[in-house]
Amino acid sequence: MTPPYVALDVEIPSDVRQIEPIVSLVTAHCRSLRLSRRQCALNIPVALSEALSNAIIRGNHEDPRKHVRLRATVSDQALVFDVVDEGNGFDMAKESHDPTTSEYLHREDGRGVYLMHQLMDRVEQFRDPRHVVRLTLNR
Repeated sequence: MTPPYVALDVEIPSDVRQIEPIVSLVTAHCRSLRLSRRQCALNIPVALSEALSNAIIRGNHEDPRKHVRLRATVSDQALVFDVVDEGNGFDMAKESHDPTTSEYLHREDGRGVYLMHQLMDRVEQFRDPRHVVRLTLNR
């Protein structure tokens, strides 16, 4: 059994234009981990894009003086992404609703948290001391 290791640890400015390049970098690295094509092409890029956009837009309010940190840890069992922002966070449980129901079908918000939960094996939120959203994908 290989011990867990940090595969990526980067800090990006609170600018939504930073999302695509960092997700592309992560996706390219995922292929080297022998993850499934679906995990590399769908699960990881979509869930990570949503987590990063929430951190930049909701967490840091797109404040250019603030940053978002992305740390990816790999083990034999899982790939874990910690997305850390400098804001106060938001109530993920309150934002977790099914956007396919009639009540939420025509709203433009609230789909990101739902997608993260659908595409990852576990989604957690906590403070340590900053606001962290942790995405876990079992291998």
